[in-house]
Amino acid sequence: GCRPQPPLTSKMAASGAVHLVLFLCGVAVFRSAAVSSFAIDLDSSFKDSREDEIWLVDFYAPWCGHCKKLEPIWDEVAAEMFSSGSPIKVGKMDATIYAGIASEFGVRGYPTIKLLKGDLAYNYRGPRTKEDIIEFAGRVSGPLVRSLSTQQLFDHWQKRHPVFFVYVGGESPLKEKFFEVAAELIVYTYFFSASEDALPEDVSVQELPAVLVVKDGTYYTYDEYEDGDLSSWVTKERFLGYVHIDGFTLYELAETGKLVVVAVIDSTNSSEEHISLKAMTQEIATGYREQFHRNFQFGHIDGADYINSVIMDEVIVPSIVVLNTSNQQYFIPETAIGNIEDLIKFITDILEGSAQAQGGDSFYYRVRRLLYDGKSTILSVFKTSPLLGCFLFGLPLGVISIMCYGIWTADGEYEPEEGELLQNEAIEQGDAEASDEEKEENHDKHHKADNEVKEDSKELQDEELEEKSMVEKKRD
Repeated sequence: GCRPQPPLTSKMAASGAVHLVLFLCGVAVFRSAAVSSFAIDLDSSFKDSREDEIWLVDFYAPWCGHCKKLEPIWDEVAAEMFSSGSPIKVGKMDATIYAGIASEFGVRGYPTIKLLKGDLAYNYRGPRTKEDIIEFAGRVSGPLVRSLSTQQLFDHWQKRHPVFFVYVGGESPLKEKFFEVAAELIVYTYFFSASEDALPEDVSVQELPAVLVVKDGTYYTYDEYEDGDLSSWVTKERFLGYVHIDGFTLYELAETGKLVVVAVIDSTNSSEEHISLKAMTQEIATGYREQFHRNFQFGHIDGADYINSVIMDEVIVPSIVVLNTSNQQYFIPETAIGNIEDLIKFITDILEGSAQAQGGDSFYYRVRRLLYDGKSTILSVFKTSPLLGCFLFGLPLGVISIMCYGIWTADGEYEPEEGELLQNEAIEQGDAEASDEEKEENHDKHHKADNEVKEDSKELQDEELEEKSMVEKKRD
């Protein structure tokens, strides 16, 4: 009755597979623990002990969904910084527990990423990716203005960074202003200083001192008379001439004060319509820079969903939409854009004020925005989780319906019609007459009863008198 044993090789293979699975699980757990351990949990002692070090801190709330999405990325950032030997320490603080400390650092929402260096606190506003966060930390933790001493170093930085600003010259009020702007905007871009000898041969400066922006494979010189304030000029020029636009980028572009020319395309569609519209927009961004760059920023967006939510309308894909982020207005061409001349004319009409603007931030559009956002939120909840949507919106509606039904069916003051009123009065009068008759009848009954009582009492008195007279006779 013994069961036959499996071959030895099968047992060894099964045992080896089990050990391999356990080993891989152990490695995964160890790796996860090791990665997460590099991000230091901070407490109330952090405020007094941090001043001599550079810290990159994530202020989070345990209930925040965006914070939970950032958590694995933050662990990777901490591990990368540690393995590269960076002097920057990476930490995280529960801002709901240490709300006082978070408030002192200017934390207003979750998650908030800050680089703390001495008395300075730099707020990170870029995409929440490992590469972008590490690049921000490296840029802000270093000098405000880095030195470019040779052409080779200039070429090196030009290959690594698509946009950066360079001060060329000696001591001057412009240099002081350049350093002030660097302290303000280092969170967005790089700032350098260089001598004229360190500039590449294809970079020519007409007079010194000068400030250059290096981007789009070329450079542009700051002109105080045409470009105005240096800080505003840097804010406008810190983007490439043509960018890929998403929700975050559009929010950042709003700070430039420029109108945004958006080619709405489908990147998965290889038709001539989509490709040519994107190419035309790129051509105008680079080839017509001097004509449009002070007023317009160019780019493309993949798909119409985000643009539809911005303008609260449906756009055709592909198409051109020009957004004015300062007052929520937008422009759509009345006729199809068939060539680059059509697009140039459309943009020129906007610049000259002859194009018809739509949308805005008036009271009507604010109310419309409120209703649109509410509708979008409800549809989004039902689309992602129908059961949750039914619970959140169906339950309150059910309660309200029951309350309304109860109020509607409750007894209230009833006002009879004229015929009913006369009938009721007649009934009441009849009841009153009947009541009077009953009162008279009852009165007669009481009177009769009183007479009977009086007669009975009189008879008793007579009997008593007779008895007394008989007693007296007997005595006699």
